[in-house]
Amino acid sequence: MQRALEDFLRALRASEVPVSPAEAIDAHRAVVEVGFADRTLLKDSLVVTLAKSAEEAKRFDACFDTFFARDEFSGGSAPAAGPDVLETAGDLAGMLLEEDAVGLARAMEAAAARAGVSEIQTGAQRSLLTRRMLDGMGLRELEDLINTLRAAGGRDEAVAAALTERRGALFAQARAFVDRQAELYAAQTGRQLRERLLARRKLTAVEPEDFRAMEALVRKMAKRLAKRYARRRHRAMKGRLDVRKTVRKSLGYGGVPFDIVWKRRTVEKPKIAVLCDVSRSVAAAAQFLLLFLYSLNEVVERLDAFAFSDRLVSVNDLLDDEKVDDAIELILARIGFRPTDYGRALADFCTLQEAALDHRTTVIILGDGRSNYADPRLDLMRRIEDRSRAVIWLNPEPMSYWGQGDSKMDAYRRFCHVAKPCNTLEQLERIIEDVLRTYTPA
Repeated sequence: MQRALEDFLRALRASEVPVSPAEAIDAHRAVVEVGFADRTLLKDSLVVTLAKSAEEAKRFDACFDTFFARDEFSGGSAPAAGPDVLETAGDLAGMLLEEDAVGLARAMEAAAARAGVSEIQTGAQRSLLTRRMLDGMGLRELEDLINTLRAAGGRDEAVAAALTERRGALFAQARAFVDRQAELYAAQTGRQLRERLLARRKLTAVEPEDFRAMEALVRKMAKRLAKRYARRRHRAMKGRLDVRKTVRKSLGYGGVPFDIVWKRRTVEKPKIAVLCDVSRSVAAAAQFLLLFLYSLNEVVERLDAFAFSDRLVSVNDLLDDEKVDDAIELILARIGFRPTDYGRALADFCTLQEAALDHRTTVIILGDGRSNYADPRLDLMRRIEDRSRAVIWLNPEPMSYWGQGDSKMDAYRRFCHVAKPCNTLEQLERIIEDVLRTYTPA
């Protein structure tokens, strides 16, 4: 039964219940103690071993019930078959005639393992794997026997009719078995494919029905980045032996190093000031950036958020007091969808925030740089660049559009440490990760 447990652990991982190697070992030990005979005891033992939160316990329950679901093979009473029929019948036909539910279940499990049903990747493989599994059970031999019995006529024809009926029930059982495997293993492939497609979709062209899926993907990306940055921070703080300070402290003990001093490298959390253009052309991208950054609250020391179109206002109060989704709607209602004036927005930002800018602050600007031919106030961009650690400009437009028409991006980019097109979640994740990495010692 070790193979069954390994397949179950793989199904758990596909259901987004992480299982580490150490937890897999604990699960094997738990199964050795409780066995597979008592289903409830097995489930309780594994859930306390593998599920680490209420949400994971919920996913565990659904995965366990699906993985260990077994429908009983059933069929009506079959006419008695003669000795000559039983002698020529294969194993599958014999089990169908004798209504051997246990034998049929075991044969299906073994045939599924040989056919690699648990390796299913997409729903399109269901029919192929179902037929391959049934062939492994002896379906072709069963069909040949049915044709032979029909040709013989008489009592054998009635046996052929019974086998035909039970063959149909066998097909239904096999399809249900493969459907369960697809639900356990192929669903993850489908989710991953959908996430890859959403991550590459333009933020300015997201369909309303995809907003919830995009928001869930943003939170997932942010959580992944937070974990990755936290691990680097932990490694960076381990330090190395500080020989000079250790020797100095040991002088009081006759040179015996009782007090060991380790070198420390201060790892600062980022301070981020983000300016989001919420005019009509950029509002969709702005809300995903705000959601992304506010989902990184574990690794960001301070986040000051501002939104602008014809003027700039701080939106920290909304993001602190409301749920992020509700806050973003209120931000758009307060100042969104108006003509942009980047010069006025930069002047408002310097009035509100310039004194707080220092060498630890990264300024992130999301906007298309189109100021409707107003004064771009490049002098203020220079002041922001001089006072901050870095200025990063994320532009939803392709680089070929920069400097065209009322776009001032060619002028603004001179004062940016990084200026890149950013119109997908994939690009956004990569750029934010680069920001976090700059705060981590090598």
